[in-house]
Formats: sequence, structure tokens, C-alpha cells
Amino acid sequence: MKRRVVVTGMGVVTALGNTVDGLWDNVLQGRSGVSPITSFDTRAYDTHIAAEVKDWDAELWMERKEARRIDRYVQFAVAAAKQALAMAQWTHFAQPDRVGVCIGSGIGGLGTWEEQHAVLLTKGPRRVSPFFIPMMIANMATGHVSIVTGAKGPNTTAVTACASGAHSIGEAARLIEHGYADAMICGGAEATIRPTGIGGFCAMRALSTRNDAPQAASRPFDRDRDGFVMGEGAGVLVIESLDHARARGARVYAEIAGFGMSADAHHMTDPDPDGAARCMQHALDDAGVSPHDIQYINAHGTSTAAGDASETKAIKQAFGAHAYALAVSSTKSMTGHLLGAAGGVEAILCVLALQHQVIPPTINLDTPDEACDLDFVPHRARPCALHTVMSNSFGFGGHNASIVLRRAE
Repeated sequence: MKRRVVVTGMGVVTALGNTVDGLWDNVLQGRSGVSPITSFDTRAYDTHIAAEVKDWDAELWMERKEARRIDRYVQFAVAAAKQALAMAQWTHFAQPDRVGVCIGSGIGGLGTWEEQHAVLLTKGPRRVSPFFIPMMIANMATGHVSIVTGAKGPNTTAVTACASGAHSIGEAARLIEHGYADAMICGGAEATIRPTGIGGFCAMRALSTRNDAPQAASRPFDRDRDGFVMGEGAGVLVIESLDHARARGARVYAEIAGFGMSADAHHMTDPDPDGAARCMQHALDDAGVSPHDIQYINAHGTSTAAGDASETKAIKQAFGAHAYALAVSSTKSMTGHLLGAAGGVEAILCVLALQHQVIPPTINLDTPDEACDLDFVPHRARPCALHTVMSNSFGFGGHNASIVLRRAE
């Protein structure tokens, strides 16, 4: 028998707020976190906008010396993990070897890589920082959160592009289900609003160039969408076996009922709806529910022409006629696309939707694409009786992950 897995804590760092309450309030109001990029000069780029984290002060979460020795994406992960543990009312692990960490990142320390590469070219190899490699590598959010919290259990990192956060949550849940851990700190972190990050996605023509109207730029499923808007931040959850949570008197916010994953085996960047549909079906099967049991899907919904149309087809394939009865929305219309952190933030928004019985909206959906003909909850949040919901994350390389979450009993 698999052990039941529940969510007992959540923490976020996003362009819409650096607390769970702040993020949720802005999402309910349908606010956009997109604005002109301030971290570097974008005049030579086609895209000048992103969903940057506002008013970031790492020293609110760690000592200055520590902050200087970790990349921005790791700073985000530490802050979100500390928030999640505080919500879980957990300051000391009685059995630290039974608590693990799994925080994914699609790219890792891109800012550190840029800075140290510049040092190499201008000052030579002897001036490269000895902290360069441990600051840059994509597993260091997991590693550093383990060091900070004292969690000595399973310690791993998913690097599956935009599915990294969701894969991390799903794999962490399975470690608990099968008894390898009693609790996990899991989710995703990313900080790629950097010259090479923006430049690379601009070269792919994947980013919106609606520079004159930043808050209207991320428009999933809309006929006039012209690409995604890059975001940054972290979304981290504390999850535990139900028995473990009950034993320590923890509040349960939701249950992770199922997890599915699949590969498109099709193309590096062009999605195949069959892969996403199989992934959603695997998640439904793992949760032991039928398509009719799902009331809401937090879509991958990036605001790209190919991606949104493909996901719409996949939902129809997986859910059949029920696809037209359930609600679907993309919170990336407000948060931007946090790449490897997206799955963590969006799973948290699903937990909050279950808790508050409200579906987040898809803002900027003014003229729905004819190929995207589902109920995408345009413009305004919608009160709804929610019991079981799904969160989708699909990444370059054909990596697919879906999580089914159930309302706390």
C-alpha cells in the first residue's frame, strides 16, 4: 500500500509577491508581474520585458556572507524553503535522515556563469572564483537547502527544463509513498533573467516583444499571443506522509493524490500533444480517479502559438467530452514563465485554489484562439466547488509532468 502524501507548508518568491499570501492576493486580483527589465540594459534585444522579482533582499533570509556565495536562484530557493518550513511549523527534525530535499532548476546559476566567464576573458583563469562551480551547478539549490535546514534524507534534483519543479514534487512524493522518506522539501527555483537567458530565447523567437504593453504581454490561449514572458523565483512545498503529519499535529493543506510523467520522443522544442495526454492519463491513473473527477487544470499555458494549441489538444485527448466541462487557466499570464520554478509555484496555486475554493484567472485572454476552445477562465477569478485538480508542466526535450492534488479532508 502506498502511503498518502500531504502538503503541510508552502513558500514562494515571485514577481507577484515574496510570500504565499501576497502572491495569492495578486493572483485573485488578476494582476500582472511583468514590467521592463531592470537588471541589465536591453536596448540591443528584441524583448525588453520580464517578470522580475521585486524588492529582493537576500539578507532578509540569510547572512550577507552566505548570500554572496550562492547564486540568485539558490537565494530564492532558501527563502521559499524557510517560508514553507515556517508554515509547516517545523523548526527541528527529530529524525533528520528521514527528511529529504528535491528542488529542481531548468538552468541553474546562469548569472554566476555569465559573471565568471567575463572574469575569465578579461582577467584570466587565475581570477575565476573558487565558488564558481558550486554557485553555478543546478543541484545546488537542493544541496544548500539541505545544509541550511539539516535535512539528511534523500537529496536529489530534477533538471527537465520547464518540468523541473513538477518532476521534483512528483518524485519527492514517490519517495514518501514508498517509505524512503517521511517528509520532503521540494519544488523549483530559477533566475534566468540575464543577458544570455533573454538573448537565447530571443534567438529562438520564443519571447513576447510586446514591449510597449508589458502587463498585456503574457496572453495564453489568446489569438494575438506572440511568445512567453520570462519570470524568475521559487516555489517550495513541505510534503509529508499523512501519518507523519498527523503524529506531529501539522495542518494539512492538500493531498498529492497522483503523479504522471511521459516523453514526447518527438522534437527538442516542438510539443506533441500525445505525450502530454499520456502524461495526464498516467497522473489520473496514479490518483485512482477518472477524468470526470477533475474540476480544474492549472495549464502549462506558456503563451506560445504551438504550446498552447498542443496542450489544448492534449487535454481533449486525455479528458474526452469532459474537457469542455472543466475549467482550465494559466497563471503564467500573471507570473510569467518561471521555467524550472514554474511547477513549484503552480502546484502551490493549486493548493490555494483548493483551500479557498477559487479558480485563478487567465488574464489578457481578450480574443480566444479558435484552436484553444476550452473554458480558460478569462480575466477574473471564479468561485468554484473544487475537490480534485491537476497541474501540468511540459519542458523542452519532450519532458512532461502532471500532478493531481486533492482537497484536504
